[in-house]
Amino acid sequence: MSSVPPSGPKPPTATKPQSRSEDRETEARRTGPPVPMVLLLISIILLGWLWSQAAAIGTRVDYSFFWDQLTKQDNVKDVKIVNTTITGSWKNPPSNPDEATKARMPTLTPEFNTEMPVVPEDRDLIPELRRRNIKFDARTARPSVFVEAFAYSLPLLLVFGIIMWMMRRSSDPMSSGGMFGGFIRSPAKRFKPSDQKTTFDDVAGMENAKRELQEVVEFLKDPAKFQRLGAQIPKGVLLMGPPGTGKTLVARAVAGEAGVPFFSINGSEFIQMFVGVGASRVRDMFRAAKEQSPCILFIDEIDAVGRIRGGGIGGGHDEREQTLNQILSEMDGFNQSEAVIVIAATNRPDVLDPALLRPGRFDRHVTVDRPTREGRLGILKVHVRKVPLAENVDLERVAGSTIGFSGADLRNLVNEAALNATREGKTAVDRHDFEIAKDRIVMGAKREEILDDYEREMTAYHEAGHALIGWYTPEVDPVHKVTIVPRGRSLGVTEFQPEEDRYHIGERRLHAQLRIAMGGRAAEKLVFNEYSAGAEQDLKQATSIARKMVGRWGMSESVGPVAFVDAEENPFLGKEMHDQRHFSEKTAFAIDQEIQRFLSDAQESAIQLLREHRTELDKVSEALLKSEILDREALTLLIGPPKTRKYAPDKVVTVSPDQPVHT
Repeated sequence: MSSVPPSGPKPPTATKPQSRSEDRETEARRTGPPVPMVLLLISIILLGWLWSQAAAIGTRVDYSFFWDQLTKQDNVKDVKIVNTTITGSWKNPPSNPDEATKARMPTLTPEFNTEMPVVPEDRDLIPELRRRNIKFDARTARPSVFVEAFAYSLPLLLVFGIIMWMMRRSSDPMSSGGMFGGFIRSPAKRFKPSDQKTTFDDVAGMENAKRELQEVVEFLKDPAKFQRLGAQIPKGVLLMGPPGTGKTLVARAVAGEAGVPFFSINGSEFIQMFVGVGASRVRDMFRAAKEQSPCILFIDEIDAVGRIRGGGIGGGHDEREQTLNQILSEMDGFNQSEAVIVIAATNRPDVLDPALLRPGRFDRHVTVDRPTREGRLGILKVHVRKVPLAENVDLERVAGSTIGFSGADLRNLVNEAALNATREGKTAVDRHDFEIAKDRIVMGAKREEILDDYEREMTAYHEAGHALIGWYTPEVDPVHKVTIVPRGRSLGVTEFQPEEDRYHIGERRLHAQLRIAMGGRAAEKLVFNEYSAGAEQDLKQATSIARKMVGRWGMSESVGPVAFVDAEENPFLGKEMHDQRHFSEKTAFAIDQEIQRFLSDAQESAIQLLREHRTELDKVSEALLKSEILDREALTLLIGPPKTRKYAPDKVVTVSPDQPVHT
């Protein structure tokens, strides 16, 4: 989708800001070349001059070859001796006598050079030259005192120059030209409008969020439309929701719809071990965004840097708090003509600083929740575009069986189904592949574990107990599948599949869930007269539900309608260290007694129900020992249809004594 960048009114005195590359070029012209580069250039010139003075001319020959040409062939014309280096010229260029000499020395030129042996010194060379009347010159080459002093002091000069250069530039070490300039630059990734292939058509299941963000898109396209009526677009949009619901995806879709640059950074990338680096990165990031306006600046996982101030151990000088203060300052510094929208995402809005959430910074809060049935269907259609599907695949049925799945879960479901079809050599993904993928995501991957007969039988009765309690309890979701195949961290799994999206839960349903959680232990006690350690996870889940019922939701008559919540408002290091419990020990004891009563009643109720259906319990456990997996159809054939589902309790109508009753 192409669009024309907005061209809103600008102040008449406004000038185009320089880019960061132009700033660096201007600074380079102002300060001139750096000192270390000048010193390095001088050193190279000096060393080259010294090398040229000492360089020998002619072909390099062996000293023995030179001595043979001098004494036997009388083929040396003149000689010059500098220290131990001998240079000279031949009367006639000699030829290489053999292949070995030719391999060491190439074709000889009229000039030659060789190295005189130092130990022992050849004392016959000078007399031999005199005897043959050969002109020679012998001297000791030494550099001048100035050159020697400069050569010896060159390393010190280089070190001193580098130190002075760093000190000179460290007047503002965190600036773009300081010695840490490259280190403190913003690591935000910039995506050009041509790179933005994501639009609202690629985002399914988030209709409310897209409606909220449509105004942001229109403002980026035409800011004058809003400024004409004095309206101000929100400076910041906070996307809140569980992990995997598509917060980053919808932010990129906004940039794709508007056709503007998109800067993306994670909140943890601001924090470093050096104090002040995070604040400098924030300044650099906002400066770059303003230069590219209109644009979108996306900060993912902003809770990593935007937590409530004063909660850490470091106090006000903490690096994280300085970074947050800089973000607050930069968001206040936007002009109305600067079309920069800051979009942040978090799954922990409860820990964010109130100054970050106030109007003028993150004005608009958009909740990105898990998709509904229609939303899941749309997400599945997006992810199966490139996946060949078999005729028996019903996406509506898949969407109905994946209640509670996020967008990331649905994408993983399609991918796992495609992988399973590939492993089995299929040409298309069928319904069986989706079932296997769902079991892998919900229950975990299969484990190869060998259990003895007693452990296997106890596991079968344990899972049969869960299944029967759910089968004959009308307030809970229906049983979808029972298996004793080890998956994930469990030896068996009983899966309950919701039939509808649910956003509220009642007291009767919670007590029914407690009975189901205790069903496995109840079956073990009823059949084997002992408990096993396999019910550990069931006890954790049941205890958590009972504690919430008593301490948060006021579902206990003895404790009363009071919420007892401790160490939750500030669940991070620092705050909860000094949070105190706001109720007495007597109240805590009463809460524990109620939790214990809830769980004991649930277990007794489960045992009583299993006693009434002992025959069905034995049938289900025996079938599990044979086939290891029972689905809903198999259970119906085995023990009959389940009890009719009843998700809402009966209404109780109370009539006051003075109100007439009409029959």
